[in-house]
Amino acid sequence: MTVRVAPEAGLFLGVDGGGTKTHFICIDNRGTVVAEAEAGTSYHLQAGLDGAVHVLRVGVAAICAALAIAPSSFAHAFFGLPAYGEDSRIDPRLHAACGEILGHGRYRCGNDMVCGWAGSFGCEDGINLVAGTGSIGYGERRGRAARIGGWGEVFSDEGSAYWIAVQGLNAFTRMSDGRLPRSELYGRLKEALRLAEDMDVCARIMGETGMVRGDIAALSRVVSQAARDGDAVAASILEQAASALAEMAIALRSRLGFETGEDARLSWSGGVLTGGAGVLPLLRARIDAVGGFCLVEPRYAPGYGAALYARYVHAGEQRSG
Repeated sequence: MTVRVAPEAGLFLGVDGGGTKTHFICIDNRGTVVAEAEAGTSYHLQAGLDGAVHVLRVGVAAICAALAIAPSSFAHAFFGLPAYGEDSRIDPRLHAACGEILGHGRYRCGNDMVCGWAGSFGCEDGINLVAGTGSIGYGERRGRAARIGGWGEVFSDEGSAYWIAVQGLNAFTRMSDGRLPRSELYGRLKEALRLAEDMDVCARIMGETGMVRGDIAALSRVVSQAARDGDAVAASILEQAASALAEMAIALRSRLGFETGEDARLSWSGGVLTGGAGVLPLLRARIDAVGGFCLVEPRYAPGYGAALYARYVHAGEQRSG
């Protein structure tokens, strides 16, 4: 039996959307996790609007089933969605759909970058870099917020898993042509993609049954492994990724108004920086060389950050109300 729990009971739902999967997590007033669920991508540019909404509906239903409650029982919810805030036509429809799923208005929608920041800093001031399937930077300081990057994989998302994979594929084509000497990376990508002929890469990536964004991004692991094994071309790609992410941090520091001599707290999230891809040590070195930052290990995962942010927004509304 599904029970309607009064919102004042203090259940907070966080949704951390992503290009590969979406994490749903519910905490109570004390911050204790009481339910979790996972579903597919909620990136509407890949799954379509209806597909993204379906994933959100399935995830919320799974949380409610685990707790035997109705969606109306959440005191507040936060939906951190990839590409949210980047399409004035789609955003209102996504926002409305989340309200329909919950059956009430105690929620907020935002970009999934907020989940990483809230998790890394527990909703306190600082700058967070996200490098997962895509890349983006977000920070807050004294009530001021700013974002950098997150322009999408077609012409941006530098330092992301997708970007690393594309640089690897670009190197593969130049090695095949003879424009670049063949290294270990060439053979590893050919094997990973199961190519009989080099030109088959075009159909494998872009053909009728080509690879989706998340599958392409997964090829970044091939690049990272090649770099760990001493491949100079792969190592150069990771160095470029670290440099691009450092540029994002520097730009955010400026936009948030940090003063000379004032250290900006900098943290990170996303598989490229947390999953052993080899980029984090390179990023640390670049940040240390620049100065003006204090690197801070992430406190919590982005999914938990989403739930914390729901509680944070709720508390602010209670104070202002």
